[in-house]
Order: sequence, then structure tokens, then C-alpha cells
Amino acid sequence: MAALSEKDAAAYLDARPRYPIDWYKKIAERTQDHKFAWDVGTGNGQAAIGLVEHYENVVATDINEAQLKRAIKHSRISYHHTPKNMSEDEMVALIGGENSMDLIVAAQAVHFFDLTTFYNVAKRVLRKDGGLIAIWVYNDIIISPEIDPIMKSLVDSTLPFRTPIMNLAFDSYKTLPFPFESIGMGSEGEPVRLDIPHKLSLKGFIGFLKSWQPAMKAKEQGVELVDEDLIAKFEEAWGDENQVKDVYYKAHMIVGKIPEMRSESDKVSEDSNKDNLLQTDVGRKQERRQPSEEENRQSKKQNTSEDEAC
Repeated sequence: MAALSEKDAAAYLDARPRYPIDWYKKIAERTQDHKFAWDVGTGNGQAAIGLVEHYENVVATDINEAQLKRAIKHSRISYHHTPKNMSEDEMVALIGGENSMDLIVAAQAVHFFDLTTFYNVAKRVLRKDGGLIAIWVYNDIIISPEIDPIMKSLVDSTLPFRTPIMNLAFDSYKTLPFPFESIGMGSEGEPVRLDIPHKLSLKGFIGFLKSWQPAMKAKEQGVELVDEDLIAKFEEAWGDENQVKDVYYKAHMIVGKIPEMRSESDKVSEDSNKDNLLQTDVGRKQERRQPSEEENRQSKKQNTSEDEAC
């Protein structure tokens, strides 16, 4: 994620939804151990706080120092700034070393990463036996019949300013490479669809819009998408400015593990079985092509009878 200003980081903290606690529980039930977890792109630490309920130690990293300053503190969460110039070896050492993590989580973040570097590091630190990697993104919000059409117009207006990175999120991670083996909780090209229930105030909603990456990207190019006119439309559609609404975000998740590597002996055994099967099939065909002596005698008798009948 691009570095946020102090003001924008504060808005980000106030506006984002909390991920359902049962997500962490269901994922944790599938990891073999619960000693170490890595929250990548931790932001304000909300995923790290969810993970620490199920893992003894959580390492939380982010490229954004402004976010880390506002991260939720916990005695078993260690927060670390990871600048762009950090090497893969340095990252591996910082996180905990090779084959050390029971779970890796990238919540609303992986589409901002250099995927080659991230996946290289993830494959090194993730435990080969029983470790999991989980990524998720939310890309739409459902509020009310009055507000949703205005939001859709805003979303459509971001199209000229979206980067390929942003489109990965807008596409619900359906086009995101994910070189890990599925465990039945989504897979590459087929994320599982989830909802995030949330209570949202008008102030929080406006904060969400102002810290929204597509709107920020447009602003960098001199276009203010979330201007006073748009805010006035949202305020009118919202109604009572003090009303807190029940909303939900549309989310998409993929969970995977390190693909199992077959040994050379397994490959040789599989090839041998294929050869034996092929030889058996050939032998059967040959057997069908070579009739027995009794079949030959019966065939001759039949031919003789047919000649006499003629």
C-alpha cells in the first residue's frame, strides 16, 4: 500500500470494518500448530489482534510507518517496519526464519505487494507440514437502497484512475496468482465469497471514502472524486447524521498450503505402475489375437460343415 499521511491513516483506522472472529477460528483449526503467525501488510493491526487469540506469537509487518504508529498494541504482537529496499533474506530473518510460520495472513493487502518477492518469502517461512497462507479482500459495501446507487456511481468514476494492482481487488482476487494448494477454502481463480457485517456512522463512512485508495489515486492526479457535492448527496441519502447503520462488506478469501513435493522414488514407482499397466493391456490384446488350439479345431469343423452344406 502506498504510504498514507498522518491524517489519512487516522481516517483509515476509524473507517475499516473488523474481520469476523470466526474467520480466525476456522483457519486456526486447519493449521497443525499455533506457535507463530505472520500478518503481512498489517495496517492498524486489526488482523494481528484477531490472530493473537489463536497463536502464541504474531509478527506483524507493514511498509507504512504512519499505520504502524496507530497499530493496536499487544504483548504477543511484534510490529516491524519493512521498507521496500529490504531483501528477501532480511525479511525471512526478521519474520522468524525458514519453515517457521504456522499461518501467514494478508488481509486487504496482497494486491499491493510485489507478488514475486512476497510469494518467495512466504514459501520460505511457511511451515511445509501443516502451515497455511490466507489472503482476503473486500471490494464493495452494501448500505441501503438510497445510498448504494450513489456509491456505485462513485465506483464507476474511479475506473480511469485504477491501477492494475487495484483491479486485482476489484476483480475479487479472481485474477490474482496464488501458487499454493487449495484446502477447500477457495483456490486460485475461485475465491470463496464471504460477508463482513459492520456498524457504520456517517462520519466513519466519509472517512472510509476519503482514505479509499482509488479516490486517493485520483486526487494525486488532480481530481477530487469525493468532493463536497458528493458528500452532500451521501448526507442527504443517509438521513439522520447520528444514525449508525448496519452494513456489510462483500469479501473474498483464498486459503492454501505449500504444494506437496513428490520424491523421485514416488515418481519412479508411479512410472513403473504405468508401465506394468500398459504391459498388462498389451498382453490382454495379444491374448485376444491368439486363439487356443481348441478354438482352432472348432473353427475348422465349422468351416467343414459350412462347405458340406453348400
